[in-house]
Amino acid sequence: MRYAVRAMIELTLSYNEKPVQLNDIACNQEISVKYLEQIMAPLRIRGYVRTQKGSRGGYHLAVKPDKITLLDIVESVEGSIAPVSCVDDDDFCERANQCVTHSVWKRLKDAMTKELQAHSLEDLARDQEKLSAGS
Repeated sequence: MRYAVRAMIELTLSYNEKPVQLNDIACNQEISVKYLEQIMAPLRIRGYVRTQKGSRGGYHLAVKPDKITLLDIVESVEGSIAPVSCVDDDDFCERANQCVTHSVWKRLKDAMTKELQAHSLEDLARDQEKLSAGS
């Protein structure tokens, strides 16, 4: 998930410019190209990135960076952020209604969801630029 976020921030920093090649993202973020290809596939399927073929090809955001949250990215590459399956599906466990920890897991998911939704790619890219300027 962290590599997906880093790759998406990289694309955000180049938003409205030419597409970014995976090799460049991989080099800048110290991620293998092979792994990056696997990360980008679900983001492309969800419609957050698109590819452009050809010598000037690469990846770019298909959605404005202020409309993509950390939650969108995490759920694209990891699936549900629920710590246990019964939080998303009460039918998964017949003990969900009598389990004392069920409400704890639900609150944890809700807190994580709230925090991840609070940060857009645009916010993170802005913070990254500030951080880079300071070093």
